[in-house]
Amino acid sequence: MNIREIEARSILRKYKKIESWFLTCYGMNLYRGCQHNCVYCDGRSEKYQVDGEFGEDVVVKINAIEVLRRELDPRRKRVPLRKGGYVGVGGGVGDSYQPAEKKYELTRKTLHLLYEKKFPVHILTKSILVRRDIDIIKKINERNRAIVSFSFSSVDDEISRVFEPGVPLPSERLETIRFLKCEGISCGIFLLPVIPFITDSPKFIGDTVRKAHELDIDFIIFGGMTIKEGRQRDYFLNVLKKNYPDLIVEYQNIYHKSKWGSAIDEYYSSIYLTFNTIARKYKIPQRIPPALYKDILSENDLAIVILEHIDYLLKMKGKKSPYGYAAYSISQLKEPLSTMKGELKKLKGVGKVTEHIILEILETGRSSYYQKLLTE
Repeated sequence: MNIREIEARSILRKYKKIESWFLTCYGMNLYRGCQHNCVYCDGRSEKYQVDGEFGEDVVVKINAIEVLRRELDPRRKRVPLRKGGYVGVGGGVGDSYQPAEKKYELTRKTLHLLYEKKFPVHILTKSILVRRDIDIIKKINERNRAIVSFSFSSVDDEISRVFEPGVPLPSERLETIRFLKCEGISCGIFLLPVIPFITDSPKFIGDTVRKAHELDIDFIIFGGMTIKEGRQRDYFLNVLKKNYPDLIVEYQNIYHKSKWGSAIDEYYSSIYLTFNTIARKYKIPQRIPPALYKDILSENDLAIVILEHIDYLLKMKGKKSPYGYAAYSISQLKEPLSTMKGELKKLKGVGKVTEHIILEILETGRSSYYQKLLTE
């Protein structure tokens, strides 16, 4: 393993609109590259410009805390930091709790800084090292709220040894969820990506959802796998040939060299239907539930998140939806929605029904239609 230390110019990454999967307006990469070396990771793609051999070479931003402190200082900002939403810690092109964190403790120091600055935090990781920081995570949760989410492709330890060679086993991740839930921390599972023809069957998806239900998980977010042309695709297919050579033809049938590395729509529709059926059986939310965000989002962001969640839930049922377009229109506004209650239908994508939903959100902080979809 090769570690290279650098001085970073910036750490905080601002999104154009609130990210409704993670409920974040800001994210960060404290490390570039990842020692977890997951075979399917799209961080390996040339698109993300990670230097060196992905999985072996890791860049450590040794001045990350100093830079982040400066970026969080409102006195230094021409444009004020957005209020509301979680700050995302993890994901991107390097797990914030990968093995290098044991030495550098950049994530732990970041959590202390975010506690000091009174930000809520959403951590996404595959590592059980997050247990080390339960003290500061509990302090953040008591003051503003914290969520810890874990990424899985399945809960099968043997498959994980092949496709996630540098990661704690799924059984260890599940036990860490149990520990965090006992400490009063909200936890989610990102069941993504499921691996085509290996972990995307009803059996494997069902095993994961059932075990998550037993742990009283707060939500599960599901997704299929993309394979971008170049390093990611070449690396993945080489591992596939060694371990599942009979599946090469199956992959050729569903991956047709899309710009985004996507499989064909029919494949995604099939696995999403499978997941939706199983998740509804166990009554597990397929997005972060309102109780975890309704009191920390601005009115515009609250409307965006609920509308995008409705959009997702309807599409999981195979229905068309205008709500994603309406959410995008709201994201372009400079003024609060409450100042234009009588003009909502001027927004693209907002008709009579959507207007009613938005007005209910503004008046009550919730949507009865959304609640109905969540519990069906």
